[in-house]
Amino acid sequence: MEYGTRAGNPSKTRTQCIVVGVYEDNQLSPTAKLLDKASKGHIRKVLRRSDIQGKQSQTLLLHDVPNVNSPRVLLVGLGNAETIDAHRFASVTMAAITRIKKTSAKNTLCCLLDAEVNEKDLAWKTACMVERFDAGLYSYTEMKGKPPESPPTIESIDFQLADKADRDEVSASIAQAKALTLGIAAAKDVANTPANICTPTYLATEASQLEKDYTSITTTILEEKDMEKLGMGAFLSVTRGSDEPAKLIVIQHKGAKPRDKPHVIVGKGVTFDSGGISLKPGATMYEMIYDMCGAASVLGTMKAIAEQQLPMNVVGVIAAAENMPSGKASRPGDIVKTMSGQTIEILNTDAEGRLLLCDALTYVEKFNPVTVIDIATLTGACLIALGTHATGLFSNADEVADNLIEAGNNTLDRVWRMPIWEEYQTQIKSAFADMQNVGGRDAGSITAACFLARYTKKYRWAHLDIAGTAFKWAGQNKGATGRPVTLLTQYLNDRANET
Repeated sequence: MEYGTRAGNPSKTRTQCIVVGVYEDNQLSPTAKLLDKASKGHIRKVLRRSDIQGKQSQTLLLHDVPNVNSPRVLLVGLGNAETIDAHRFASVTMAAITRIKKTSAKNTLCCLLDAEVNEKDLAWKTACMVERFDAGLYSYTEMKGKPPESPPTIESIDFQLADKADRDEVSASIAQAKALTLGIAAAKDVANTPANICTPTYLATEASQLEKDYTSITTTILEEKDMEKLGMGAFLSVTRGSDEPAKLIVIQHKGAKPRDKPHVIVGKGVTFDSGGISLKPGATMYEMIYDMCGAASVLGTMKAIAEQQLPMNVVGVIAAAENMPSGKASRPGDIVKTMSGQTIEILNTDAEGRLLLCDALTYVEKFNPVTVIDIATLTGACLIALGTHATGLFSNADEVADNLIEAGNNTLDRVWRMPIWEEYQTQIKSAFADMQNVGGRDAGSITAACFLARYTKKYRWAHLDIAGTAFKWAGQNKGATGRPVTLLTQYLNDRANET
């Protein structure tokens, strides 16, 4: 999708569709007023018929409005003019693109920047629309035998400017948002790829492609023999049952001076999770192609910041493996030694993500990081606790947690902080090892985070449990969501702007 800007009288603009907002009680947005004036009251006449009441996200497509060059005018309900917040505006934007893509229009003039959104500026509104428009047009069709019969025809969208002086601000926001949406789409594509194709080796290939695409990126792949030398016994215990070799993938974005300490993001990349010997129920096992969404978010974020040319050093690490049952697989009751020297009693082989991550989190100590954030579809308990709206946040540093909360609130990719109090550590005590990999039914997402906390004492760290937010299995947008690429990219941009 191409984005641009336009200024001038929208009624005279040559485009195939114009999108304007209308409020409740037959109120018109500034651009809608211009079209109404040009059409000698046609817009207000339509509103008086009550085919659209201006309620949030309502749409009505008009054809051949008098004295308007565009053959189509799409009215979009903005709701109450006094209460348009960020969430409402995002919803309105999604409603607009959902209706636009049902037309045959190839280009569109979007006039929604004139909506006043509480506590949000012009750049935010622009970025919000670019992100939602690209999300609304995204589809994963790589595995289809035939291309879609009626794909969306829309090729470009221009944003109407109230003032030509706003052009630079809006254009800069478009560029930043477009870089982000490329990262989100990359994360979705990888996450939606089935496990017979998306193996640990496939993830390594995708990471290596980033190095080819961006001069700021270098990629290093650690093989199982390398992990053995490092003493990653927990990591390797997960992959023992699979014929697919595990990979530890290190992606470095060098956007600052070599001596500048990096921020590090670590993604869980279980490309298929059968549960191992502790086999998952068969009815929903197909969902486990998405147990590598943490890894996908790392790939997407690294692509986004490389596109943005972020002036900061960032390291992305992906712990990639399959968790499969076989005669070589780890058994419940096995005890393994981690890279840190701590030992783990494996009571449940289906709690494998933390076994990958604990060694990866020890490995990243070598970078002397400013902060470390791990991202994982770690626990079903987080889905039960928070549903599909908020990502679970756990942290040993209040400042890091606060920064992530702020970034999430700003981008609508929100998080909710949960505790990792010392009292919870008793649930993962083992009689035979330093710890066990599960802590019982109670507080499952918390005890998983407490487990990881034992490997993150040398730096400021946060854990994002994306089990409820990484993918959807129902509705029009079934599949990977791309979360939390938006959150991570905003967090890293905020840190870069501090320096």
